[in-house]
Amino acid sequence: MTIDSKLPLAAGETVRAKQADPAKVKETAQQFEALLIGQMMKSARESSAGGWGGESPDKAGDSMMDMAEQQLSQLLAAGGGLGLAKLVVQGISVKTDTQT
Repeated sequence: MTIDSKLPLAAGETVRAKQADPAKVKETAQQFEALLIGQMMKSARESSAGGWGGESPDKAGDSMMDMAEQQLSQLLAAGGGLGLAKLVVQGISVKTDTQT
């Protein structure tokens, strides 16, 4: 997948910028979805009384929950998650220009 954009240089010169390959776009979209899922989980935990695993009055418990939520959100996104990564990839897809 390529995105051609003309960047002005000097005296009418242009450079074509190429987009990363589809695998990198998909991976980035999954990371974005994992971040959103993680934020939703964090907000839900903070708004509930006691969080997911009961009350954690210490910083170690909070850190453990943060890491667990991060791992879970990454696994959910990698498995399809909410479908946001797929929509992001479709939204970024552009016509491939084969001319050089």
